[in-house]
Amino acid sequence: QVQLVESGGGLVQAGGSLRLTCAASGRTISTLTMGWFRQAPGKEREFVAAVRWTDSSTYYAVSVKGRFTISRDNTKNTVYLQMNSLKPEDTAVYYCAASLPGRREYDYWGQGTQVTVSS
Repeated sequence: QVQLVESGGGLVQAGGSLRLTCAASGRTISTLTMGWFRQAPGKEREFVAAVRWTDSSTYYAVSVKGRFTISRDNTKNTVYLQMNSLKPEDTAVYYCAASLPGRREYDYWGQGTQVTVSS
């Protein structure tokens, strides 16, 4: 079992920055693909970014590429999402997720952290 706890959300003005943190416990994340997802009110949850455990390759949704950066610190069992140039449409609950080796789906999810971007 993996427990994931997100933090770092809040209210920020458009153009501002936030850094989300996902602290994992229960097992090491060094062999997990880690991802960030978000869900805005009235919308389905969507993929934001991911970092593979095999080679630390990163992947981003088109809407955030160039503005968001996902990173991992296996020594701290933590994943980060640096969000710059935030837009009102980035407002959502952001979730951290972990995928076991060999799995396409994400197996573990955090409880989410709210990000609100004001115009």
